[in-house]
This record gives sequence, C-alpha cells and structure tokens, in this order.
Amino acid sequence: MRLKFSGVVAGALGLAVALAGCGSTSNVSSTTAAAPSGAANVSFGSANQKLCSSSVNTTPNYKNTIGTVSGGASAISGAGSTFAAPMYSDWASAYDKASGVAVAYASIGSGGGVAAIQAETLNFGDSDSGMTPADISAAKGGPILQIPLLLGAVVPTYNLPGIPAGLKFTGNVLGEIFAGKITNWDDPALKALNPGVKLPNMPIAVAHRSDGSGTTNIFTNYLTQTSPTWVSKLGGPSKSTGLTVAWPVGIGGKGNEGVSAVVGQTKGALGYLESDYAISEHLTYGQVENKSGNFIEPCIPSIIPAVDGVTFPPSLNTFLTNGSNANVYPIVGTTYALVYEHQTSRAIAAGLVNFFSWVLSTGQNSNASLYYAPLGSSLQALALAQLKKITVNGQPVAS
Repeated sequence: MRLKFSGVVAGALGLAVALAGCGSTSNVSSTTAAAPSGAANVSFGSANQKLCSSSVNTTPNYKNTIGTVSGGASAISGAGSTFAAPMYSDWASAYDKASGVAVAYASIGSGGGVAAIQAETLNFGDSDSGMTPADISAAKGGPILQIPLLLGAVVPTYNLPGIPAGLKFTGNVLGEIFAGKITNWDDPALKALNPGVKLPNMPIAVAHRSDGSGTTNIFTNYLTQTSPTWVSKLGGPSKSTGLTVAWPVGIGGKGNEGVSAVVGQTKGALGYLESDYAISEHLTYGQVENKSGNFIEPCIPSIIPAVDGVTFPPSLNTFLTNGSNANVYPIVGTTYALVYEHQTSRAIAAGLVNFFSWVLSTGQNSNASLYYAPLGSSLQALALAQLKKITVNGQPVAS
C-alpha cells in the first residue's frame, strides 16, 4: 500500500489543495486567506515531495504469535494519551466488530493515564513517555509493563493567514520561540530560514499543553537536544523535558484537542500537536531540521526511520527524537500501553492480552489511515514479548 502522510500537501501545492482530502472544519478560514506577496514560496520542496511520495509498507500483516486466550473479559477500560486517542478509537471500533469485546478509552493525557494505572482505577493506562522507575514504584499493583503500540509525529502547527504549510523551523528557533526570546513572526531568525517568504509583523501567540502530556515530553525532549536557549531558560536539562514544564510564555490548552483549538482560533499562534489533530483540523504545519541538517516534512516514510539504530532497554521505554537517519522527521515518539505484570483477575488479564496482541498484529495495518506509522518488525516482536510476561497467580496468561 502506498500512502502519503499529508497527501497532496507535499511540495508546492500547499494547504489549500490539502483541504480537499482532509474533510471539513470550522477552522479553515483562518489559514486559507489570499496569500500575500512571497507566500507562494512556502512549500515542503521537491526532496520532501519525493520522500513522502515514496512507497512504504504500511500494512505489515504481522502474525499474532499469541493468539486468543480463552476466558477473556467482554469489556476492558483504559485512559491516557491524547496523542494516541484517535488510534485507540479506531482500534476499539474494529476490535469490537471482530471480537465482540468492548474497549473503552478516555483521552485524558499521559499524566492522567499514569495516575489512573498507579491507582488501579482502570485496566490499563497509556502514556507517550511511559513511566519512570519512580512512577512504577508508586503503583499500587506492583511492576508495570510498558508496551509500545505505534509511531507518530509531533508537528509545529501555526495560524498565519495567507501562509500555507511548509515553513522551516530548526530546533533552536523553536526553543527560542517557546522560551520567549523570539516573539514576532518577522524575526530575523525566522526570515533567514524562510527566504522570500513575506512573514507578517505579528506577535507569536505560543500555545502549549496545560496538562501532563506525553506529547509535551516528546516535544520538549527534542528542544532539549537542539536548543541551548530553551535548556538555559528552563533551568537545565532536568527541568527542560517532561510531562509538564514551567512554560515561560504562552496559552495553555488541555490535551491535543485543546491546543488544536487554541491554534485554530488564534491568528499568529504557534503550537505543537500530534499530526492527526493538525490534519483533521486543517491546521498548517511546518518542516523541521533533523540531525543531518535536512528540513523534513512529517509523513509516514519520514516517521518510520525513527527507530533506525535505536537500542531499546528491557522496559522498551526510550525517546525516538532527533534520529540519525538523513530522511527522518526529528520529532517522533511512540505511545505505551501500561499494564500490570501481575494481574488478579484472569478474565481481565486475558482480555488485555487478547486486545493488545490484536493491536500489535491486525491493528497495525490501520495505523497509517490516521497518519501514524506501524511499529517496525523488531519493535513489534519486543512489544508482543511484553504481553507474554503477564501472569495471574504466578502463571503466565499467554504461552
């Protein structure tokens, strides 16, 4: 299957054409005004058009090596990441049709997902940054398994009337904007990255998350690696990355949904979003410089290489930002289902194993339909191995 992440938005065609393939939204008017002189020079360029049009395998047809465990619950519940919420909705609907098992998922943010599983109020949590050893030690039910499910991009999203998608950003410039050092769209640093583009003399209205967010953790991890100004402003690397940070400037929105609304309704806004939210709300987004110095458009072929050369620890919890591949989009993350290793109910344990083994096999074929990438085969195998660690009364649930 050939799939282009942003469809016809790649290259010089711009946002106006992309809208035709993305559905309707009330936020379109703020981003499709007549372009001022110079705005037509904004594009992702021929290199990105070639990259994002390249044929990649988005339907890996992974085999479910676990199969269906008998006696599973007819309903399970979870909550957490808004980054992964669109995919959970799709998976839950398809899984219900295939198995008759209902999966309820609440989009409350990664911080909420961690808190929910720690308190044992739901059957599983979800976080885009997983859990630290300290987080796990605070969990009531003992050790927690972290199971990666997808790959997705976090994109710088902006609302500039007449300026289409494709503005170039470096990590340092993004860091200086979110640190409050760059405050206007016609700042020399932005103009230097986008020669020939008539950037407006307009204040930058920074939008960020107000809740505990794995999307924030992914984004600020990239800023921490690439922007000394950001790190210095936040007080050092231990404070410049996290589910929450002390934002120097900006307007907070709850969830990706909240930041999407802020950007869509505020002219001059710049925020960060999981890519599906930017596309579904018809918001414009930029290309970002990677470690090789290439400005890369977020698309399925540029997301997949984020796992290249990554050595995953036993927990599988690691960042995928700022990858080494010359064609990788640099702000990529995964999302982790959070499941207790030692379960007390066999029905719930079997239900969890059955759902997530389906997600890691059949479910991977639908990731690209919502602009996520499937896991690579090596990571998919590691994720399935996590499920085999789930026990009830000391006995493995899955063989």
